[in-house]
Amino acid sequence: MSGRSYRARVDVRLDANVNDPQGNAVRDGLHSLGHADAREVRIGKIVELTLDAPDPEAARARVERMCQELLANPIIESYEIAVAEEAGEA
Repeated sequence: MSGRSYRARVDVRLDANVNDPQGNAVRDGLHSLGHADAREVRIGKIVELTLDAPDPEAARARVERMCQELLANPIIESYEIAVAEEAGEA
């Protein structure tokens, strides 16, 4: 595929109404270390990738499709996408 190189970052998080056992375990660990002020902890994931596309809109659309097909579970997760042209590309 011709075009420019783009770096995409996808932040994936469990929906607010979904129980987060890993977040609860981290919160409990923080409490046991004396950080009782940590009230709610949610764990997510960050996916970074580089792809070639003709323009930023096409890159975002490709990453959106990747999220729908593999990177996120739309039933229990939400995601945010950020796309930027790779440094050095002109």
